[in-house]
Amino acid sequence: MIAPKAKDMKSFIVMDVLERAQEMERRGEEVIHLEIGEPDFDTPESIKAACLRAIREGKTHYTHSQGLLQLREAICEKYGEKYGVEISPEQVLITSGTSPAMLLLFSALLEPGDEVILPNPHYPCYPNIISYAGGKPIFVETEETEGFQYLPQRIRERISSRTKGVLINSPSNPTGIVMEQNRMEEIASLPTYIISDEIYHGLVYKGKEHTILEFTNHCFVLNGFSKLYAMTGWRLGYLIAPREFIRPMQVMQQNLFISPNSFVQWAGIAALREAQKEVEEMKEIYNRRREFMLKKLQQLGLRVAVEPTGAFYILANAQKFSSDSYRLAFDILEKARVGVTPGTDFGSRAEGFLRFSYANSLENIEEAMERLRRYLEGL
Repeated sequence: MIAPKAKDMKSFIVMDVLERAQEMERRGEEVIHLEIGEPDFDTPESIKAACLRAIREGKTHYTHSQGLLQLREAICEKYGEKYGVEISPEQVLITSGTSPAMLLLFSALLEPGDEVILPNPHYPCYPNIISYAGGKPIFVETEETEGFQYLPQRIRERISSRTKGVLINSPSNPTGIVMEQNRMEEIASLPTYIISDEIYHGLVYKGKEHTILEFTNHCFVLNGFSKLYAMTGWRLGYLIAPREFIRPMQVMQQNLFISPNSFVQWAGIAALREAQKEVEEMKEIYNRRREFMLKKLQQLGLRVAVEPTGAFYILANAQKFSSDSYRLAFDILEKARVGVTPGTDFGSRAEGFLRFSYANSLENIEEAMERLRRYLEGL
């Protein structure tokens, strides 16, 4: 008998789209991938060099289960320089990607039936990991005209005696929206832990992102190296948490994962201290793609109510063409050979929408938009 927590977990639909696209590619079809949230850039040379240097120097053994002190210090330096916040290396836990960080966080925070408030739409894995840890996701409806950002009053209305946290994500997946400072400050004042997913920090093209640590210490920060530094396959993330939570999560890490990858952690130090030039170059290219794709999608009749200015996503309203985003996305894949993510993957408020990733070359995006134009004209 398969345990319910395994059997009831929902699939990550973007991966279903990707895997179907890969089947088509094995048959010789050329698919343009706008579905997956993965940088198409190579990892910067300074990061790769640091990893190879660590391997040659024999740094290939277990590290401290909380992560290398040098990496934790570099993370604290980065947050201090960028946001003016003071955190201690003792508040930082290094993990093999941000997904294990979420698992450790919710395992330490939640008792069975405890609630975590999420926006609708949201990153699809949040409710699955919360439920796996015994918690209950509570969804707050958001509005397209607000860029699908929280309305703080709606959060207040959903807080109960079982609420343990409110999860925020800015810049956001799937919308690419960056939360305004006043909205974040108001959320930070709520009487519960704030869990801030900051994995897309640094990928902001207009305005400025803020860490929740600027407004409260009653919080957890999730972050990592995958998106900003084009290091998805390296699996390196971290968690900044109140001190009392670190030791319990460290003990869980000892039992579940032992320690993060040793030489990848040394590469992480190089990312923080040596790769800024390459990051700025990637950001400039992302921004050109963002501007091009946004204009083309709107010309095709795919509405974007609020300009996305972060991450590398655009969530576009496709209800003019179909109210079934799952069927529409797979039809686009089969007939136009363009991979896009159906909005239903992100919650009921995104049904009828499609998420487009511009983590692909401008040449490929141009071709994808032309294929999409022909497809939509044929409906």
